[in-house]
Amino acid sequence: MKRYLIVLTVYASVFAVQPALAAEPPVSEATEGCLDCHAIFHPGIVEDWRKSRHAVRTPAEAVKEEELSRRVSAEEIPEDLQHVVVGCAECHTLRNDAHADKFDHNEVEIHVVVSPDDCATCHPKERGQFSQNIMAHARKNLAENPVYQKLQRTILGKTGFENGRVRFDPEDPLTRADACFYCHGTKLEVDGFETRDTDAGELEFPKIKGWPNQGVGRVNLDGSLGSCAACHTRHRFSIEMARKPHTCKECHVGPDVPAFKVYSASKHGNIYTSMNGKWNFDAVPWTIGKDIGAPTCATCHISLVVNTDGEVINERTHRMNDRLSMRIFGIIYAHPHPIDPDTTKIRNKDGLPLPTDFDGGLADGYLIGKEEQEERRRTMQATCLACHASSWVNGYFSRLDHSIQAANQNIRTATDMIKQAWDKGYAKADNPFDESMERLWTDAWLLYANNIRFVSAMAGGGDYGVFEDGRYHLTKALLDLQDRLSTREMLEKQTAAKP
Repeated sequence: MKRYLIVLTVYASVFAVQPALAAEPPVSEATEGCLDCHAIFHPGIVEDWRKSRHAVRTPAEAVKEEELSRRVSAEEIPEDLQHVVVGCAECHTLRNDAHADKFDHNEVEIHVVVSPDDCATCHPKERGQFSQNIMAHARKNLAENPVYQKLQRTILGKTGFENGRVRFDPEDPLTRADACFYCHGTKLEVDGFETRDTDAGELEFPKIKGWPNQGVGRVNLDGSLGSCAACHTRHRFSIEMARKPHTCKECHVGPDVPAFKVYSASKHGNIYTSMNGKWNFDAVPWTIGKDIGAPTCATCHISLVVNTDGEVINERTHRMNDRLSMRIFGIIYAHPHPIDPDTTKIRNKDGLPLPTDFDGGLADGYLIGKEEQEERRRTMQATCLACHASSWVNGYFSRLDHSIQAANQNIRTATDMIKQAWDKGYAKADNPFDESMERLWTDAWLLYANNIRFVSAMAGGGDYGVFEDGRYHLTKALLDLQDRLSTREMLEKQTAAKP
């Protein structure tokens, strides 16, 4: 405690001549208490927050904005939050009883992890949309799907060599958190409390399993799903950051989901890289042609965009697939988007939790129908038509449709071969991912076919669709599978011919 008092004394002497922080903008007394210490111990956090919109605008001011310019969707803000800026206490003391990680911190009860349900105080519409987003269920969709778990184990599992075969044992939690669940999200759990010797003296903190993590499907300590900070990184929570492709790159860089590298090589990405320094990424609404000269990920999938007459082209949405008719991330084939973001409910005709069967048939009743697909396509095309003539847009979507069909057909060919290998005993179907021949099949749909579809969907990076993990590698995988089958059949015949 002595060290704590010394630090506060130094802080007071250094900043005694500075204007009072609470004067302008209005900061709550509780947040003032947080800033007094954390400006010394965690200046990066505090300075990041000071540069945020939260630090300079009160919710009462925010709700007065005209509808198209509003960044909050709540019609009413709690009285005690209206007239102070959104600071440390406004987030970390909100709804304490709902948080398993609440604890007493310098005589104030706070919680460590701020969740989407906390953000919903001012952003209920966005929070509600995100909860219906397949991203919000990303952890569960991976962790509770037995087929995906078999694939994950052959990638992350602890290995051994036994009876002439590589053995895959269950992966450990730290590897999971550092790998697939970095993006998919961990499950946070309080595992007791611990006392730490800090610069402010001995303080008690909760021990949180699965922390740190900002994955899109994180299971929070209040039971909510997701992390707003996955895109609006704390403590700036910047709309500009969320609108730039590098934010999406963190999880969508490939090779299984190669969105960023394909975008970077596209004409849109070329324009963005060359010209984005002159664009306005903070404007609400976002005006196509005025604020931006080419689409980013957010333009197509999330943002409220208008034309230069102020007419709405697309409403803001945090359910990312609202403008997507097809799920081009093929598992194992591209397919219409699931109706429910919880994809663990899906069952194909063989009873597997997959959106398609191995012959390419769709899981009836679990995927959106033709009418919904057409509606979502029209919504996406509205953004395209703000810059392109209908002939260009129609031609582009025709190519995309063809790429989806062609890639699916090639995967059907690969699947026919691996099914033959299983039928003849050349590979074991109990885990379809743990043998070399099966990996060729997996590479075909997880990497190469996905790459081809993303190139077509994002209108660019032609070489990525051919030689860079594209058609060249997909057809090579087919030939390699053919050679493996032929070799095994030849060896089988030779063995049978021996006396």
